[in-house]
Amino acid sequence: MIRYGAVEAGGTKMVLTVCGEDLKPLEKAVLPTEEPGRTLPAMIDFFRDKGISALGIGSFGPLQLNPAVPDYGSITSTPKLAWRSVPILKAMTDALNVPGEIDTDVNAAALAEFELGAAKGLRSCLYVTVGTGIGGGVVCEGQLVHGLLHPEFGHMLLRPDPADPMPDGVCPYHKGCLEGLASGPAMEKRWGESAKTLPENHDGWRIEAEYLAQMCANAVCCLSPEKIILGGGVMHRTSLFARVRERTGALLGGYIQNERILNGMEDYIVPPALGDLAGATGAALLARRALKA
Repeated sequence: MIRYGAVEAGGTKMVLTVCGEDLKPLEKAVLPTEEPGRTLPAMIDFFRDKGISALGIGSFGPLQLNPAVPDYGSITSTPKLAWRSVPILKAMTDALNVPGEIDTDVNAAALAEFELGAAKGLRSCLYVTVGTGIGGGVVCEGQLVHGLLHPEFGHMLLRPDPADPMPDGVCPYHKGCLEGLASGPAMEKRWGESAKTLPENHDGWRIEAEYLAQMCANAVCCLSPEKIILGGGVMHRTSLFARVRERTGALLGGYIQNERILNGMEDYIVPPALGDLAGATGAALLARRALKA
């Protein structure tokens, strides 16, 4: 029986899942993301006796994803200083003696939604998570998009909303980038309370929709994805979808003459069909690819 090890490596927690050949979860554990010297051995110990055939990791980044270089599978310039240059893929696959593949957490989720979720049957999709951070993963013609590095949607530069009292955002690298303006921590710092408790009629939701719509409009023009999937904790406020769709259409101004755009976008900008399983499923798909390689 084939079993896949799936890792969702996040900045605050590591979600470890053993999946069956059908990619459904069989066993799961959640560990806090502490120092690598403490967290990595605990992750390895969890999988050691689970009989996995391959390992897939969807991780926070940035990551080195060029398999031709020595530090392939390492975390690079992350703000989590202790994890910089940590070869997370090699450390785990060497210890467990299994093949493995790594990608960004959002690329893994994009792959899952493309193969099994909201974008199944299409040729392309964009998956964006809006939570503690913001990241985007892209699948085009069935392939995850890489290049110099990997997509960094969270650091797309935007036009500040005129009513935004914090137009520079909170990103330590860029003024006015998507993550710095629209992430959960940005909303909390701007308004003094969490997005979870911000009232429905608060102008903060209009401003949030403005920034996410700018991102969606840019994505439509630059990538032309057949589906945009918005996940993450902030998007649990489901009324945000209607705001984002409406504003995206207004920003595009009728230029994109396609029915998916012109007819309200209810089936174009959507939540993840796999919900909270997108990350684990995507990591399991990476493991399956590694086993077949």
